Amino acid sequence: MVNSIRLRDFEIGNKKLTVLAGPCAIESKDILFKTAEYLKELTLKLDINFVFKSSYDKANRSSINSYRGLGIEEGLKLLKEVKEEFNIPIVTDIHESAQAQMAAEVADIIQIPAFLCRQTDLLVSAAKTNKIINIKKGQFLSPSQMKSIAQKVIDSGNNKVTITDRGVTFGYNNLVSDMRTIPIIHEMGYPIIFDATHSVQLPGGCGESSSGERKFVPVLAKSAVAAGADGLFFEVHPNPDCALCDGANMINFEQAKEIFKITRDIYNLVNNI
Repeated sequence: MVNSIRLRDFEIGNKKLTVLAGPCAIESKDILFKTAEYLKELTLKLDINFVFKSSYDKANRSSINSYRGLGIEEGLKLLKEVKEEFNIPIVTDIHESAQAQMAAEVADIIQIPAFLCRQTDLLVSAAKTNKIINIKKGQFLSPSQMKSIAQKVIDSGNNKVTITDRGVTFGYNNLVSDMRTIPIIHEMGYPIIFDATHSVQLPGGCGESSSGERKFVPVLAKSAVAAGADGLFFEVHPNPDCALCDGANMINFEQAKEIFKITRDIYNLVNNI
């Protein structure tokens, strides 16, 4: 039995597809607002639950010269403005325990990055905010290993846990997605979200930066929903090829429109809605 989690006026894991989407890292107010406005209108039209995502800092970069974002103070300020302007919930990630409470003042969901998902102090500090905690499954872990990781949050007094799969390391500079992860996480009782854009990433594929295969985003997103995923995670940008971070695996507005619609239809079919 999967425990659904209430967020505002909807539940993650019950009756409607939930989408977490937005630019990888905050580049500018213009891009942030333009993307939030488009995605809100699109998800309202399609009757999809929507949480806006962007990062104030991307600390896990291939190179010290890689773009990271605007930083926690400026980034959270802009996310707060987006939240108030469009009346939408926010998800953003933290990288250090000290960031948890600051992020919680704006974010409705605190996200734990995949590379940091086993960091006990980070999980405990996130749990203590009493926000929903979205833990990304490490590329180096099996699905079953997420049980003890999620338990760290539960044992810290917070039972609002979702888990996001983003593929698993397969050889050098490649990820593969195992759809068996979805029922395995469900058996643990947690809603599962599938990250359809990071799953097509080729980590370190360009040497000092990652590359990606955007063309595979639709097939993975559709497969995940058909396998029973409760939600999908997408990084969306007005012009991914010009993005400062993760452009090769992000999708644009038109691609989002097509993918959101077909995955909504598959979700409704699978769940007899």
